[in-house]
Amino acid sequence: MAEEIKKSAKEIKENIMRTIKIDKVVLSMGANGEELDKAVALLKLITNRTPMKTRSTKRIPSLGVRPGLEIGAVVTIRKDPEDILRKLLGAKDNLLKEKQIVADHFSFGIAEYIEIAGMEYQRDIGIMGLDVTVVFKRSGRRVKLKKIKRGKFSKRQSVSKEEIIKFMEDNFETEFA
Repeated sequence: MAEEIKKSAKEIKENIMRTIKIDKVVLSMGANGEELDKAVALLKLITNRTPMKTRSTKRIPSLGVRPGLEIGAVVTIRKDPEDILRKLLGAKDNLLKEKQIVADHFSFGIAEYIEIAGMEYQRDIGIMGLDVTVVFKRSGRRVKLKKIKRGKFSKRQSVSKEEIIKFMEDNFETEFA
């Protein structure tokens, strides 16, 4: 009886403010002109959501980039990101490199969208790749991000590289090289 009480007390003592959650999954592609329309169509096909076109803010004459020019497409997935993340990790055979991970997020690229499970080649799109960024958070992060009455966010509350690796190994069976 006393052992049961001790076990339940330990379960209660686990701090819910330290639990790690996936904040969002961001899919992005860089392109311009006709390629941008194909990128938007591809992101819509993968996620069933409407992508947003990104505009440049700088001028880079050697690349032909000027301010206001549409140079890419982005989709952010906040509700139920686990399902799409599993599909995207499957394209990389659930194998990531440790150098792809930094505090609070990691990124990886997919060379061809046909590597994603359930995706078939689309003749009007052609062969294209995309970048995936997964952002992690802990409870209380909004205190740092809000504009009014912004508070301090302890370094301890950010998600470290080691914690991301452990989370991904436990929840997504991901291996790291």
